[in-house]
Amino acid sequence: MSSRPLLRPVEDPRGPHDAQQGAPAPEEAAPAGPHRYLLVSQAEAHADWLARSFWEQGRVLPVPGDAPASLLDAQIARHRPQALLIDFCAAAAPLQSLPKALTHSWPHLPVVGVGRASEPASMLAALRAGVHDFVDLDATPAEAQAVLAAVLARRPAQRPHSRGQTVALLGARAGLGVSTLAASLALVLQQGAAAIAASQAPPAEPADEDAPQGVALLDLGLPARDSLMYLDSESEFSFVDGVRNLRRLDRTLVHSAFARHGSGMSVLPLPAQLAQMREISHADSVSLIQRLDDFFTHRVVDLGGFAPADFVAQVARAADRVWVVCDQSLGGVVSTAALLRDLAARGLPAERLQLVINQFDPQAGLGAGDIAQRLGLALAHVVPARRAALLAAASRGEMLVTSARSDAYSQAVQALARSLRQEGGAAGGASARIGGAGMPAVARSAWQALKARLGGGRGMGD
Repeated sequence: MSSRPLLRPVEDPRGPHDAQQGAPAPEEAAPAGPHRYLLVSQAEAHADWLARSFWEQGRVLPVPGDAPASLLDAQIARHRPQALLIDFCAAAAPLQSLPKALTHSWPHLPVVGVGRASEPASMLAALRAGVHDFVDLDATPAEAQAVLAAVLARRPAQRPHSRGQTVALLGARAGLGVSTLAASLALVLQQGAAAIAASQAPPAEPADEDAPQGVALLDLGLPARDSLMYLDSESEFSFVDGVRNLRRLDRTLVHSAFARHGSGMSVLPLPAQLAQMREISHADSVSLIQRLDDFFTHRVVDLGGFAPADFVAQVARAADRVWVVCDQSLGGVVSTAALLRDLAARGLPAERLQLVINQFDPQAGLGAGDIAQRLGLALAHVVPARRAALLAAASRGEMLVTSARSDAYSQAVQALARSLRQEGGAAGGASARIGGAGMPAVARSAWQALKARLGGGRGMGD
């Protein structure tokens, strides 16, 4: 295989304009918060003020006010922002219909108006557009932060259980059993979800059709498409196809295009022609993985033997749980240590990683604790060596975790699945920790008065 990287490197998140002009002043003092907000505005001064006001919460990424809808849609799909800010100061007519136009494609994205309470025209334009709330440019940064915090705090109520978990399994090289482990884990998670659903009484109310359901296995390990083979499945729709269709990705496309295992689990593999991976960027690839949060309760990402450390680091940063899989072999330990150094050089601390010892034989000499100590990682799980049993099951076209649930390997995989279920899908609660009680009193009274005068502000999110 060629040594060229399979993915194009990520673009500078600041964009070409910001990169040329240099980083904004807050960046020199402290790193930005974890969130991303898109701002539709033509005023650089407004963008600068908002960027400084929300720096502790996250970056404000500007989009030109005259940008076509397709560009805005692409930016939302790529960055998955926590909120969309629209500047209604001297707003053009197309911006008036923008919030309603986004409702179909991004129904759970909060839209916040930006303007001046001292200029009723901007508040009126925002109100008529149907935004969720209003940020006053004449307020203090703390007051603006409070408005955004109130909007984000209401978001979980609009969509309970909005996301589950993404677990990434990293392997420094092929042969460590990562693909088998990832496929087995995804299958056990899917079976567990089905068993829980079958044991529960019918709900009093219809289930939320938009809620994430089931498990997706992202078969991104090398050798390519091994998990598909283990699961006796086929797929014409690949990870590259998913990235290319990111803007139009919805539940219908996911369930019609993704490969579906007999258990109900979905599988998204690498393309048959690996050279296609060079046509997509790291950022868009990670955006696809994050986008799948909307459709699946668990996403298992197989990165066994995947070479580009930049991509692995970005996926690991976006994942809720990262398991580094290693065996007892000298080559496995040395390769894993090199991978950890590469990840550390890219800003991924060892504290974000946990070690899973795979194919463990207690008679081999090197203990699991010794390996964890040498690698400097916390030991999470030990999976026993069961090569003969795995090969026998594979020869029958079966997965050991389904054909022999009492086998030691199956029991270990079930323990991995239980640890994920016990942790739950409570990641991503940063928005609730921003704090703030809402909009400042003066602006709030003006906003509420205007809403009441025009009929209660239907669709305002209060």
